[in-house]
Amino acid sequence: MDETALSLGTIDVSYLSTSADCSISRCKHSSEEWGECNSRPTLFRSATLRWKEALLSRKRPFVGRCCYVCTPQSRDNFFNSSIPSLGLRNVIYINETHTRYRGWLARRFCYVLFVQERDVHKGMFAKNLTENVLNSSRVQKAIVDEASEPSTPGSFVQTDPKAINKVKKKARKILQEMVANVSPALIRLTGWVLLKLFNSFFWNIQIHRGQIEMVKAATEMNLPLIFLPVHKSHIDYLLLTFILFCHNIKAPYIAAGNNLNIPIFSTLIRKLGGFFIRRKLDQNPDGRKDFLYRALLYVHIEELLRQQQFLEIFLEGTRSRSGKTSGARAGLLSVVVDALFSNAIPDVLIIPVGISYDRIIEGHYNSEQLGKPKKNESLWSIARGVFRMLRKNYGPNDTVDESAEASLPNSRDITSEPFRRELISNLAEHILFTADKSCAVMSTHIVACLLLYRHRQGTDLSRLVEDFFSMKEEVLARDFDLGFSGNSDDVVMHAIHLLGNCVNITNTSKNNEFFVTPSITIPAVFELNFYSNGLLHVFIKEAVIACSLHAIQSRRGRNGTSGASPSLISQEHLVRKAASLCYLLSNEFTVSLPCQVIYQVCHESVERLIQYGILLVAEQDDQEDVSPSLTEQQWNKKLPEPISWRSDEEDEDSDFGEEQRDCYLKVSQSQEHQQYITFLQRLLGPLLEAYSSAVIFVHNFSGPVLESEFIQKLHRHLISRTEKNVAVYAESATYSHVKNAVKVFKEIGVFKQTQQRKDVILELGTTFLPQRNRQKLLEFVMSFMVL
Repeated sequence: MDETALSLGTIDVSYLSTSADCSISRCKHSSEEWGECNSRPTLFRSATLRWKEALLSRKRPFVGRCCYVCTPQSRDNFFNSSIPSLGLRNVIYINETHTRYRGWLARRFCYVLFVQERDVHKGMFAKNLTENVLNSSRVQKAIVDEASEPSTPGSFVQTDPKAINKVKKKARKILQEMVANVSPALIRLTGWVLLKLFNSFFWNIQIHRGQIEMVKAATEMNLPLIFLPVHKSHIDYLLLTFILFCHNIKAPYIAAGNNLNIPIFSTLIRKLGGFFIRRKLDQNPDGRKDFLYRALLYVHIEELLRQQQFLEIFLEGTRSRSGKTSGARAGLLSVVVDALFSNAIPDVLIIPVGISYDRIIEGHYNSEQLGKPKKNESLWSIARGVFRMLRKNYGPNDTVDESAEASLPNSRDITSEPFRRELISNLAEHILFTADKSCAVMSTHIVACLLLYRHRQGTDLSRLVEDFFSMKEEVLARDFDLGFSGNSDDVVMHAIHLLGNCVNITNTSKNNEFFVTPSITIPAVFELNFYSNGLLHVFIKEAVIACSLHAIQSRRGRNGTSGASPSLISQEHLVRKAASLCYLLSNEFTVSLPCQVIYQVCHESVERLIQYGILLVAEQDDQEDVSPSLTEQQWNKKLPEPISWRSDEEDEDSDFGEEQRDCYLKVSQSQEHQQYITFLQRLLGPLLEAYSSAVIFVHNFSGPVLESEFIQKLHRHLISRTEKNVAVYAESATYSHVKNAVKVFKEIGVFKQTQQRKDVILELGTTFLPQRNRQKLLEFVMSFMVL
């Protein structure tokens, strides 16, 4: 399986403000370079000033290239040195120059002419899908098996032709929901409608021309392409198809949950290439696996791939409610892998896609984060969403990065189920990591993050603008893309306007300055946290190191030190402490690819902080042995070794893991560096508070109990702490944190689970039955948290 490192680019969606008190640049198709800021250095700029003084005027990085370890061929084959210089393009800016015609009439009807000239016709889509699927040997066998299923265990019933016909009708009915019937005419019409709509509520939708060229080069290989976007909004379904349509690239078949199979809307989706699948494959009343549905789904996907169709799959399964990339649900991806290894197709190109919004059209997911059940989609809810978008204009910033050709080794036996599961899991993790890395950082992400974790008590607008500019430079210095441009003052005001009631602005008497504060209501904090999480992946590695520094220093402060200098920290100890924190929070974020070793990634992060001057290497005479105690090491659970996609010869040549002499570090005591470390520690504050509160709640655990019931009780406990102002971070009470904490507790053995029909029963694991072990776990989690 080849991984094609492609990046569709950054979609800059900007809100068209009509507020009189917001001074925002109205140049809709601007190509301004990054704004300048002639102000005093802020903590972010000062923390790395010496290292990157020359980077303040650097251009935006080219994101989305595939992994040099796993897919070196695709990394080179689809890229050349001229690709990054092709620049950005606003997809929804169409005029007569984008058509073959000129003149007044062409300008008047440029949208119609542009859509009419797109290359889309019936012959490029799949043919005879339903009949080919029903006639396949696998489906035929599943039909016979279901028709001849014995009524009682051990009994045998001869196959009845009437029963077979009945099951065939059932299979055909399932395929009517599953199979898309693409209409080129409707695709053209929808393209014209979307051009009108997107220009009404989006400022622009930017993509990188170079990334599109890489996608076009991939289509010329006559192989199926699998697009795997991050999932943040319902508009994701239309966005990718619209972009590909505008660039004469065949529309993909889109896998959608059957919760969207609603009247009228479902017909439109099928005509545009969407097909509906169950959110839970097995829906038999007795809980048994539905082998007929599984066979139909498998053969349907395989047939699409065999006919060299493109697929669009959302690995997360549902929209992210936290603003972070959710864990992968690799069901459909496993079908692609199985089809490849069964030689149904010669190869496949996998393209991760990163998408970022200034503000999602749904606005927020506060009701679900507060524990309320998700509302079912309906035609009325969709109509309300469209009406809400038409009332507002969202400035676009969206990063679509396609990059991935996943090279699967032939030296391993795919028929081995443990290896197959590990391979698919690592491939899914690799794809989501790449897509997340390609997501552009939006102006609302930076402003929300600064207000929550740098200026939670409020700040002057001028200071916020200074920190915004410096944060922007920090993002670029780490090779992450930005989804905005222009003067920092205007961009900050634009972001504040988009965040709406989450931000309060008051006028102070001091120099007629504006004072900006985040709203302290629970819904407002949850919403700010959602957008702030769009920046978390940029600083997550450094934040882990900063919290690990606190864990080591706080333990020394409590226990004292014997003979070792209290200011010296073992680099090896710091790396291992950071790796243990990564394992604890593994369901919240991913810091490394499956083809990387977590300890090496943490070591590189420490080296980066040394490069910034935040950590200082101690003088040779001062270095003493500061090895961690056994108590500190006992909760450092050994991480499972990631599956290796390299050859044995490459592994033998690798020098990683060789014995190296440990070195000892000091923390810079400059005010700027200390403030920067505090900022990094606050980024993980809500997660650590949620997990520590969950451990405290487990102290009074009386099981066994239903998992769903325990999650609800734990969530009510966290919400109660927030309402009583006990919580340091109100955003620690989000429902997503509760679910992830319970998941981690099951993984590390705090809980053991048993399945009873459709319910999961939790009870304490053997290791954590003694109260003292739960106390040790609490101390371990609390050690990372700065109160």
